[in-house]
Amino acid sequence: MRIARFSHQNAIRYGIVDAGELVVLDGDPMFAGFQTTGERVPLGDISLLAPVIPRSKVVCVGRNYREHAAELGNEVPAEPMLFFKPNTAVIGPGDAIVRPVQSSFTSFEGELAAVIGRIAKNVPAADALDYVFGYTIANDVTARDLQKTDGQWARAKGFDTFCPLGPAIETEFSFDDARIVTRLNGEVKQDGPISDMIHSVADIIAYASAAFTLLPGDVILTGTPAGVGPFVGGDVIEVEITGLGILRNTARDA
Repeated sequence: MRIARFSHQNAIRYGIVDAGELVVLDGDPMFAGFQTTGERVPLGDISLLAPVIPRSKVVCVGRNYREHAAELGNEVPAEPMLFFKPNTAVIGPGDAIVRPVQSSFTSFEGELAAVIGRIAKNVPAADALDYVFGYTIANDVTARDLQKTDGQWARAKGFDTFCPLGPAIETEFSFDDARIVTRLNGEVKQDGPISDMIHSVADIIAYASAAFTLLPGDVILTGTPAGVGPFVGGDVIEVEITGLGILRNTARDA
């Protein structure tokens, strides 16, 4: 089931994607379930929004693909390397990624994102996927120069617009043969199988929930394959994941 968050007639709503239409839901499905209103809205009449705005946090995992760690000259961490993005970094499909004046080197990182569906604390890995509402696509935008100079990643990863999500949440996702492909102005820059992930989604949830409570609507970014690189104002970045569609954003300078 594919769930979209959208704007229509000055209202923000949720719907189930059904061919060229949205079956409108009665509230946020993570809290209100999948009760429908009986209304259908053509996809051509709506504006897609970020499929979720985390009420609490965006949890990210660094260096979770060996080749990506190697391309930046880093060792692979023995345990998931966690950091956060603020929920104010989240934007939706089609929204502009704003390159801040503080940085001269902004970089794309296409990633699989897991959306938490219920409260998770001290969850064993064997049960962890039961706490996932669904999956979507993310772009972990990074001010690479600030990441190197700041000594920690909060600013480099946390600027407004630095967490594009979308286009929708897929509640049933197959990891088998799924790939992350990132294109810059149509040219493939990243192309890697999700199976190359070092720490699995289940292991990440178990590790994170042992430290802090995960809440419904929290988003987990699971790392990026090799091929990350810079973009400038006017560039179009597309991240495609098998079965999840394409997340497309254009960059502009602040």
